[in-house]
Amino acid sequence: MQRPELHEHIITTAGNLFYANGYNSTGINEIIAKTGIAKATLYSHFKSKEEICIAYLTHRHNTFISELKSFTSKRKKGKNQLLAIFDFLREMYREEDFYGCWALKTLGELSSKEKKLLAVIQKQKKELLLHLGEVVSENVHNISKAETEKMSGGLYLLYNSAITESHLHKNDWPIYMAKSIAPSLFINAELA
Repeated sequence: MQRPELHEHIITTAGNLFYANGYNSTGINEIIAKTGIAKATLYSHFKSKEEICIAYLTHRHNTFISELKSFTSKRKKGKNQLLAIFDFLREMYREEDFYGCWALKTLGELSSKEKKLLAVIQKQKKELLLHLGEVVSENVHNISKAETEKMSGGLYLLYNSAITESHLHKNDWPIYMAKSIAPSLFINAELA
């Protein structure tokens, strides 16, 4: 396996373990065993478990944002694009091995000392919020910055609640509920 492929293999394998079992419950030795590499090889790619987790969170987030943007852009302008995040979440939920939000799952395990991981998660959540702001701006006419922030913030909170509660209840009713509540954010809006 070439170095870039091996690097990706480590991130994917460790990421699957972090997502399924938790960050704290996954040890370096388990990552080494699952990847089938030597400890020295792992440490030639990553200096620590934290560094592996940052690479995993970054990869997962970048893939998510890219796929979400693609999914949203294929929807009809207006209400359909504004609510697309819930349809996208429903598709994620239907995938095998859905364990909720990888970032929030990791966040729940962090101690106050793990500031690097916290900063990565905060940055990624801010990027999602900014993306939702762009979607609102593109689909609602004559809207102020404050109204954009209110609508995108509402979508963001509904999405995070839906992803967490769907995992908790092992059911997609929270996604449907969030999607049914979301239009109340746009009641007086002039949609595209």
